[in-house]
Amino acid sequence: MEEIQSQSDNYRSSSSSASSPANRVPAFNFFYLRKPGALGQPISFEDSPEWEDTDVDARVEEGGDSINAATTPVSPSLSKLNSGSLPSPYLPEGAAAGRKIAGASVAWKDLTVTIKGKRKYSDNVVKSSNGYALPGTMTVIMGPAKSGKSTLLRAIAGRLPLVAKMYGEIFVNGTKMHMPYGSYGFVDIETTLIGSLTVREYLYYSALLQLPGFFCQKKSVVEEAIHAMSLGDFANKLIGGHCYMKGLPSGERRRVAIARELVMRPHILFIDEPLYHLDSVSALLMMVTLKKLTSTGCTLIFTLNQSSTEVFGLFDRICLLSNGNTLFFGETLACLQHFSNAGFPCPIMQSPSDHFLRAINTDFDRIIATCKNWQDDNGEFSSVNMDTSVAICTLEATYKSSSDAAAVETMIQRLTEKEGTLLKSKGKAGNATRIVVLAWRSLLIMSREWKYYWLRLILYMLLALCIGTIFSGLGHSLSSVAMRVTAIFVFVSFTSLLSIAGVPALMKEIKIYVSEESNQHSGALVFLFGQLLSSIPFLFLISISSSLIIYFFIGLRDEFGLLMYFVLNFFMCLLVNEGLLLAVASLWKNIFPSVLTLVTINVLLMLAAGYFRIRDELPRTVWTYPLSYIAFHTYSIQGLLENEYLGMNFSIGQLRIISGFQALHSAYDISPSSNSKWENLLVLFFMAVGYRILVFVLLHFHARKNLSLHRICECSCDSTT
Repeated sequence: MEEIQSQSDNYRSSSSSASSPANRVPAFNFFYLRKPGALGQPISFEDSPEWEDTDVDARVEEGGDSINAATTPVSPSLSKLNSGSLPSPYLPEGAAAGRKIAGASVAWKDLTVTIKGKRKYSDNVVKSSNGYALPGTMTVIMGPAKSGKSTLLRAIAGRLPLVAKMYGEIFVNGTKMHMPYGSYGFVDIETTLIGSLTVREYLYYSALLQLPGFFCQKKSVVEEAIHAMSLGDFANKLIGGHCYMKGLPSGERRRVAIARELVMRPHILFIDEPLYHLDSVSALLMMVTLKKLTSTGCTLIFTLNQSSTEVFGLFDRICLLSNGNTLFFGETLACLQHFSNAGFPCPIMQSPSDHFLRAINTDFDRIIATCKNWQDDNGEFSSVNMDTSVAICTLEATYKSSSDAAAVETMIQRLTEKEGTLLKSKGKAGNATRIVVLAWRSLLIMSREWKYYWLRLILYMLLALCIGTIFSGLGHSLSSVAMRVTAIFVFVSFTSLLSIAGVPALMKEIKIYVSEESNQHSGALVFLFGQLLSSIPFLFLISISSSLIIYFFIGLRDEFGLLMYFVLNFFMCLLVNEGLLLAVASLWKNIFPSVLTLVTINVLLMLAAGYFRIRDELPRTVWTYPLSYIAFHTYSIQGLLENEYLGMNFSIGQLRIISGFQALHSAYDISPSSNSKWENLLVLFFMAVGYRILVFVLLHFHARKNLSLHRICECSCDSTT
């Protein structure tokens, strides 16, 4: 303790000297702390009011959904603090919707989250955290990287991964962890948006997927969300741009992701890093918009790495974490006083959040060592000479024994001593509606994504044209049979390989599904049926255009029924291949390993398809069983050859006539039955269904992991009582 105290005193002296009146630049050069409505009147930290304890009173309204918290200051000076004496930037009109939302209180008590192997020295990612969030307020969870911010946010929202175990209690309106669908929204640090849709279209389709009722009723909800996030100027712009047009900037994209959750008008909104990848101007605009959003009554809880002074002044409460330990929870200005009481006052030239993170981020120890070496070689360089581990221990010990920690416990007790109104589910859109919406949205995306869909169509037609011109003019003699078998094999095999070009588009669809499914906007069965309905027109267009080219170029029989079977067979082949692509993409969820796996699978299936060696002559192990029987190339080629040659005869000289089956018997293994081509088509149909069942199992397994998070959190909470 003597060592900690000595290092703390050293830092106190260095920081105090930086902010003392003798060494300070005149206050009119700083806009460090400002009183509300006095943006042009800069005041310094020394001009801020004295810090005293406050009595906190919580009232639960009977029959209401909200809990009103009133702070009763002990002294007039503290009333200035509670009213806010940090910057209050100009809030633009129309930054939030005017409709009021019945907020909800959230309180967490002794919350501990354990993830095995997550930390080097301890499995506890969050350790005995206490805090609360009230309706109409902004509560920020701040700390350096790997401090447990996102884990704490996910724990409060009930979205921890399966490997995590949570202990403690979480209360919503005084009731243990009850947040039904639609009562809260969660915005992840990275949300997959649909670049080929405009902002209004994207939010409208999101509303159709989330909300029950008629389509026309959801337009007003979408306009409210656009109005709330100040997206009116971007409502008709494509999110991802088009051709030479740029898409939305990162700040507007982030606001679109938040607006998607506002469609449900949630009581509580959780946001993981709302300022992720934003510049200072976009960050300030984002926080001003969110501050205006709280005026509607919504409870806002989010994580943040650091912020500017202006942004810091918009927060109502701050939860400061380091290595999972809570170093402070309370009013934002009280955090400054807490650091000052612990011996680490904020220098006048420094932003509060920068000062906090400088004091508690252990990564700065390396910078300190570098600064000391620089100072030895170049003279005085920096006054930073504090070990961050000392600061963390000092701040944690000071907070535990402070009146701030006692005030938090008192507030939590008052918020949980009486159960308030339970949050009710707002209902979901029906599965049939969701399937239709997803199918229609996917068709709209296909019509605009030229590089993923229309370019693929052109490539299929070019490939069919190339194969057709190479094998054109074969005639109908017995000698043309082997070449025509080669042409059909090359056509089926190469088009299957070309289908791998659709992996990026499918991967994007899966990422959109995962993003929507995590918030229960979609489901595995809904996604599969919607994707199937939307892909059928595109695949049928490919099959018709490519089949017409190859069919007449290689000189197949000129009969309409045979041509239609060729088209239908190739369509089923594409449908099976699409299912295989979906299964592999769902398994890997990454483009490179998916492409590598699909190329390997297609090459193996091509080798076992019976062209290089007929099925009866293949080695029994692996190649015949199971590869030749699971290769969809085999059934497609068999069906196409049977469609062409069964019922056809070839003359050998003037006396002998052989059937098409006999002519093909040595080149490819087919059945002499007239119904065999339909049996092959039926096998392709079952394979298409089987691959989609596999995709459903993979997606449903992923969905069950997400849906079980709430149960695990509830069981962990109950085990502590």
